[in-house]
Amino acid sequence: MDSSAATSEKNQAAFNSVLAAFLLTSLKVVVGLLSGSLGILAEAAHSGLDLAAALVTCLAVRAASKPADRDHAYGHGKVENLSALAETLLLLVTCVWIIRKSVLRLASGHVEVDASIWAFAVMGISIAVDISRSRMLYRAAAKHRSGQRIWDGS
Repeated sequence: MDSSAATSEKNQAAFNSVLAAFLLTSLKVVVGLLSGSLGILAEAAHSGLDLAAALVTCLAVRAASKPADRDHAYGHGKVENLSALAETLLLLVTCVWIIRKSVLRLASGHVEVDASIWAFAVMGISIAVDISRSRMLYRAAAKHRSGQRIWDGS
């Protein structure tokens, strides 16, 4: 497979991931606010993180596919590694938010949560979409050896 087809396939996988993350985030925010469930709101924050990470991945895939130039003699492949660092920092911020909200709720005493069928449905949909998205991204990364330098220790 030529490099333009590989880049196109990786870009398509990254874009599909962005779309899925946007839909899941929106769905979880609505159901979380309607049900009052901190668990679903935490999942919405996690999906929002996935959305931000997917956007970073889209940008990184595009930047990493650029050929070597005068300033980057070995190409732009390390951009993918930097995007992984950015995604890790986003995850840390999300964890801090969830912990803070949890402690505030525990300290306040009483919180009403409406555990409706919608709350369970949105989490089931989320699991199915996340499994599908993870498999799609893994296949694209494995096929095109994206991130290989990380996986083989070099």
